Amino acid sequence: MKICDYLKSGNFSLSYEFFPPKDVKGRKQLTETIEELIIYKPSFVSVTYGAGGTTRERTLNTVKEIKEKFNLTVMPHLTCVAHDREEILDILETYKGLGIENILALRGDRPKDNPKKGFCRYAVDLVRLIKETYGDTFCVGVACYPEGHQEAPSLEEDILHLKEKIDAGGQFAITQMFFRNEDFFRFKELLAKKGIDVPILIGVMPITNFKQIKKFAQLCGATIPLDLAKKLSEVQDKPEEVYKIGIEYAISQCEELLDYGVDGFHFYTLNRPDATKEVIEALRDKIFSLRKV
Repeated sequence: MKICDYLKSGNFSLSYEFFPPKDVKGRKQLTETIEELIIYKPSFVSVTYGAGGTTRERTLNTVKEIKEKFNLTVMPHLTCVAHDREEILDILETYKGLGIENILALRGDRPKDNPKKGFCRYAVDLVRLIKETYGDTFCVGVACYPEGHQEAPSLEEDILHLKEKIDAGGQFAITQMFFRNEDFFRFKELLAKKGIDVPILIGVMPITNFKQIKKFAQLCGATIPLDLAKKLSEVQDKPEEVYKIGIEYAISQCEELLDYGVDGFHFYTLNRPDATKEVIEALRDKIFSLRKV
């Protein structure tokens, strides 16, 4: 199934992001996570791709295993910054052979120990390459940043880059995690002014570890609201309290987004089921009233 076709139907999308496990223990954890989350009938799942292609084989194997074992629609992430043209096309040809119909096209971060310059400088170059080579074989998703990409001079300029990706063939977008809904509402207003009307799926990462989420937020430029940060910092050495506050906040945030009328949620699971399950269960009636599954 092509994700863009599913979204065109007006169906609310519920999906999960996983990362390729490193060892047998990790594969077991991922399998158990999928088994717990599959009961909510996800529209699709995605599998991440390491900087500079460092997880190329593991990503491919994970995509193949999930597709074959669970019969799910799987979207591989593909970062291009450290691959040459032939490598990118080889990867895409492999996915085509596996019956994969969706790709998340990303620039990616170049590893510090890999100075190799890739064929594609930016994600828009990868989108163009996919569409020029394969046409409609792949539905192409892209990333977007409600607070602006950390390397962009301004949010407005970052939105222009998003428009370039859409104009090149990007058919839907998934947001970077964010914790202030007002940032997303403003972002949507700016998109409308630029004529960008593709489906936007909300990247959701419930806070379960304050130290970890602070690191993630710094890396991607996401702002943690001061009042939430204060609550979490006061209990940061009490994991159960951090988890409780984080889940309650995620539920409240997602409920407001549902009332706003978003196109879907894409949960960053970190290969763990509990936080995602708790948010979905709390909002089960609202979510499933919007789905035709």
